[in-house]
Amino acid sequence: MAKTTFKTNPISLKVLLQSCNEGKLQLPDFQRSWVWEEDRIKSLIASVSRGFPMGALMALDSRADGAAVFARRPIEGAPISTGTINPEQLLLDGQQRMTSLYQSCMRQQVVTTITAKKRVVQRWFYIDIQKALAMDSDREQAIFGVPEDRRLKTNFDKDVLLDLSSRELEFEKLVYPLNRAFDWDAWQEDFGDYWIAKGDTSKRELFKRFKNEVLTNFTEYQVPVIALGGDTSHEAVCLVFEKVNTGGKPLDAFELLTAMYAAQGHKLRDDWLGKEGTGGLQGRLANFGRAAEQKAGVLAGVSSTDFLQAIALIHTKERRLDAMADPSKKDGEWPAVRATRQSLLDLPLAAYLKHREAVESGFKKAAKFLRQKHIFRVLDLPYQSQLVPLAAIFAEIGDRSEHATNMEKVSRWFWCGIFGELYGSAAESRFARDILEVPGWLDGGAEPNTVQEGSLRSDRLLTMRTRQSAAYKGLHALLMHEGAKDFRSGQGFDHTVFFDEAVDIHHIFPEDWCKKQNIAAKVYDTVINKTPLFYRTNRIIGGVAPSKYLYKLEHGSAASNRKPAEPPIERDTLDSYLQSHGIPVDALRGDDFTGFMTARQTSLLVLISRATGHALSVGVPIAEEGDELSGGLAHDSGLHAETE
Repeated sequence: MAKTTFKTNPISLKVLLQSCNEGKLQLPDFQRSWVWEEDRIKSLIASVSRGFPMGALMALDSRADGAAVFARRPIEGAPISTGTINPEQLLLDGQQRMTSLYQSCMRQQVVTTITAKKRVVQRWFYIDIQKALAMDSDREQAIFGVPEDRRLKTNFDKDVLLDLSSRELEFEKLVYPLNRAFDWDAWQEDFGDYWIAKGDTSKRELFKRFKNEVLTNFTEYQVPVIALGGDTSHEAVCLVFEKVNTGGKPLDAFELLTAMYAAQGHKLRDDWLGKEGTGGLQGRLANFGRAAEQKAGVLAGVSSTDFLQAIALIHTKERRLDAMADPSKKDGEWPAVRATRQSLLDLPLAAYLKHREAVESGFKKAAKFLRQKHIFRVLDLPYQSQLVPLAAIFAEIGDRSEHATNMEKVSRWFWCGIFGELYGSAAESRFARDILEVPGWLDGGAEPNTVQEGSLRSDRLLTMRTRQSAAYKGLHALLMHEGAKDFRSGQGFDHTVFFDEAVDIHHIFPEDWCKKQNIAAKVYDTVINKTPLFYRTNRIIGGVAPSKYLYKLEHGSAASNRKPAEPPIERDTLDSYLQSHGIPVDALRGDDFTGFMTARQTSLLVLISRATGHALSVGVPIAEEGDELSGGLAHDSGLHAETE
């Protein structure tokens, strides 16, 4: 990253506020709206009125050539005409302070602010002259706000406590309007005339003292301003903004890119969120392929940054391939394929416009792919991050995704990423390899790195207990994808059935039964003892031994006042349902928990091996049949602390 140049100068507060009023100092468009509370405004005014430091501001100098790098907007409340002016500086840090002081102490209009309870109110701010001069007074107690009609009321607005609706009433109450903090001459003259007419010249001396001890602190106030050079990189601006705005929401690349594209006449935010009468990308992706019962589909978690990352992968790959085809460029000069924040900040508007439709289509193809893999909800998505390379791959291969051979390879890559647990934190470098390697693999190239590394240790199943694990979620999707059938209905878990029957992950050996057998939770609560089932099926199973609930399913039940009849299920048919889940039937029917755990661990590993194309890996040995289960498998058979 290029060196960032800056300078620090003290600048008069009055000059800064005048610059806001004239449009010389504006905000970059990625700055959020001004939302300071009334009490914070009063506290800031109190600090300035006593000459206390309020902290430095940080600004970005405009470029010498006059080109607008970021879209900008005036300080809130500044004259509309300032929107047409090219600013000298953009305020990166200090928006709340400058806007609060500009609106309350310079602009001659009522201030819109919020109370501590987040209620929007209109306020004129005043300072009580006598309280401000009292030696033992808290300056904040001297500053107050009144409603737009300048009357403080009580008793449901029936009684007026304080009326400041005329200048004469301000004189009488000895309160000074803070929007005259930098322009007191006319007010002071009228104040003096008012009290001379009343025969009280002492009030003129009181105001003179107030002006010297309080108001001059406003006019003489100096604010340190750190000014970054106009050649500061986009990444540096983003980093600096995040560092100095620690109290707010972190600035992401989308917001910064929005301001950069807006300077070129394109409204990125409208693309993503939509504008009046039209839906945006976010809504189209969230609603794509959702079931009638769903508020949003499996793409509801796709963020604006995810979308831009997929475009950046395609764009930077395109640049790299162009460089590789240029005989004048050597290996070390080829640009990298990236999906980092810097690559997003470097994404040209032309590249975004070129690839956005293909990437939207890529995400929608990803949603169809996920449904085929029996992943229907964001909750069940193993890795949100894996959607980025998946969408980019689909965007790049286009119609080739319709060929079965290609989809078999993409499926294998997908499962390898999940069961190899490869898309956790800092996965951007893997994204770059994926977009280079997976399309090449479809064309007869080498296996992608993700496929080569995507194997699962046999003992890992013994530590998967919750949805925090991507492989845990992936395994249940794989079971449904490979034809698992509900124990009671014999139905598969397609898109409609999944929602109609409230399918979820449930214990095979019920939790209550396991507890009564003194089996430790870290043993019975693993993925080996869980499987997808209908909600009603799980209720019928209850908390009894498997032999008992299988007997109930096999023999059915008569109708009662509260429950309809349950028809019997042929033994062989029921066994086939169990086997579709990789369940060892004899062990389950015999309530043999140890034998069940050992055999099902093996069957699940075979299932995973088939999906990933990797032979069974050997880690900690699978539990030996016959190990005693009382608080856990004996002799440390591979059960370790939760690792998610």
